[in-house]
Amino acid sequence: MNTVATSPALIRARLENRAAWVRKWVVDMAGIAGSGHIGPALSCTDILVALYYDFLQVDTATRRPDRDKFVMSKGHACSALYPILADLGYFPEDELRSFTKLGSILGDHPNMRKVPGIDFSSGSLGHGLSIGVGMAQAGVLRGTPERTVILLGDGELNEGQIWEAAAYAGARRLGSLMAIVDNNHVQVDGRTEDVLSFEPLDAKFAAFGWHVEKIDGHDFSALGAAFGRFDQRRASADAPPTVLIADTVSGKGIPFIEGMAEWHIGFLAGVDYERALAGIDAVHQPA
Repeated sequence: MNTVATSPALIRARLENRAAWVRKWVVDMAGIAGSGHIGPALSCTDILVALYYDFLQVDTATRRPDRDKFVMSKGHACSALYPILADLGYFPEDELRSFTKLGSILGDHPNMRKVPGIDFSSGSLGHGLSIGVGMAQAGVLRGTPERTVILLGDGELNEGQIWEAAAYAGARRLGSLMAIVDNNHVQVDGRTEDVLSFEPLDAKFAAFGWHVEKIDGHDFSALGAAFGRFDQRRASADAPPTVLIADTVSGKGIPFIEGMAEWHIGFLAGVDYERALAGIDAVHQPA
């Protein structure tokens, strides 16, 4: 865990600082590649920052089996994760400037064989929860206390494999497993409610035996409190898996693209680039 600050105010200030920095890299990496999944990367930035700087027990030096695991099932948003891994020392920050270029370790989906700090490769959506369930089940069999966290997209929930994994996790009471749904209401084909609505998400996960919480995915205090409650629950031998349905905004931090399905993929240049950076700075001003 990479938290230096200790008071709630200092922790929040540090998280806001890191989130602004990550968002600027998301914009820059889309420009480097000539295109990028900018909307979904910006929607989950705060979730990733809260996880990596104030929750997950990560270790850049070893790959111990009992380390906390993180699976980015919505791997197309990896431009929000790569800067964090660089900041934590998994690879040099300059590597970010090679994003998707020939010979780069950093592709448009994370590859665990190339990118230090990645616990599983993504690509086709819908696989991550099954992988995370397997990791959590392995921890149970080993008797080790690690936490397994999966980040899902709300559009990704259209995949049937998600619900097979959800059923298994609930039936096996995998209390060390936490799924987070980046509920940004947008997918590549439009708004999720129009493409294939899976609401009510909370009732569906609850029906499979999960503990469900709905939170603001851009509120660091709400995220931290939910992570803390998860830790309290998993101490119980019969704890259920947890899912956080995190309400977010696609393109968060850049007001003129927020909530727009058209900005699921794209890049910003010229005046729009400068407007984007100014918008990010405004969002992360100290309270």
